[in-house]
Amino acid sequence: MKAHEINNIFQILVKDYPETKTELKYINNFTLLVSIILSAQATDVSVNKATKMLFKFAKTPEEMTQLGEQKLKKYIKSIGLFNSKAKNIIKLSKILCKIYKSKIPKSFEELISLPGVGNKTASVFQNVALNLPRIAVDTHVFRVANRTGMTRTKTTDLTQLQLEKIIPKKWLLKAHHLLIFHGRYVCKSRKPLCNKCSILHYCKYGAENYFYEK
Repeated sequence: MKAHEINNIFQILVKDYPETKTELKYINNFTLLVSIILSAQATDVSVNKATKMLFKFAKTPEEMTQLGEQKLKKYIKSIGLFNSKAKNIIKLSKILCKIYKSKIPKSFEELISLPGVGNKTASVFQNVALNLPRIAVDTHVFRVANRTGMTRTKTTDLTQLQLEKIIPKKWLLKAHHLLIFHGRYVCKSRKPLCNKCSILHYCKYGAENYFYEK
């Protein structure tokens, strides 16, 4: 896809989704990181529902450590993979208390060294909390990027590397959320709403499928 086409796509998407911010509810950087960890293979709605009560009792690494793994599980048991997530969150909380004075480290390398924090989680945190132009690639971003033809990649990590190279700098900070919203509400996995898509005329998938069907 040509550079001017990519720029045009984001000019359109920013008009479609002017409120480009995470839908996760959080109080501080610690609760944001916990929410991002919980959101893996879960919806933001389900995470917000669980953390609404959790964060009343545990909104700092110290409070989360005191809460403990078993009690944490009771709050997040409605979320997928809650057992492993609870274990990682308690380990992470203890490390933050012991090594980082209860602060979340800012560097990417330090973030991904924390339990439960991978490339995507660290990128989302840096984008939302630190306003860094990182594009975290979840299933929505991966799908939209490859369906449209912006990227032709087989993994989320490769998609992130390519997107961060080809997307104009002025859109990098918002691109992550713009692509998520478009994938969540229009470019859906099973039945994409091509008839409602504002960037259809730039889309490789649309050209090969939607227009052919018509």
